[in-house]
Amino acid sequence: MSEVKALPRMQTHYREVVREQMLKEFGYKNPFEVPTLEKIVINMGVGEAAADQKKLDAAVAELTLIAGQKPVKTIAKKAIAGFKIRAGLPIGCKVTLRKAKMYEFLDRLVTIALPRVRDFRGIPGGKGFDGRGNFAMGLKEQIIFPEIVYDKVDAIRGMDIIFVTTAKTDAEAKALLKGFNLPFAK
Repeated sequence: MSEVKALPRMQTHYREVVREQMLKEFGYKNPFEVPTLEKIVINMGVGEAAADQKKLDAAVAELTLIAGQKPVKTIAKKAIAGFKIRAGLPIGCKVTLRKAKMYEFLDRLVTIALPRVRDFRGIPGGKGFDGRGNFAMGLKEQIIFPEIVYDKVDAIRGMDIIFVTTAKTDAEAKALLKGFNLPFAK
């Protein structure tokens, strides 16, 4: 007999609250027209990895703890002599979260990590949208996540978090992300 797993809290919140709000706000005729969150991509560039691959291994371990799944290493597409980077050299890592893991990460980001950012006044909402309903934001330090043990961190690294939605416009995407309680600046 298969075990029935409970839906993540944010997924339940989307189905019961966010979808209804957006149906009213944008006047969709069908609930399946309401935009959804497709995936969350977390990218961590590690420029120091050109000189020391152990730095990249540490970043991969930290991103594994944060995301809950193993990231892939990203490689340089072309050589940049000024930064001592050769083509094909691993210089970062990224992970793509979908379904349950995506909603779990979103929940931890909104309820635990973002409130721990020093002098946080909200996410600047006007800049990160791409015109097609996707939103990108950056974090300056990985230590805001509770999974990271501060004493074991060798360097403070930032990361980019990209929210990919099925929304067709930035207004729909912003309403969707606001529904998930993402704290946009006024």
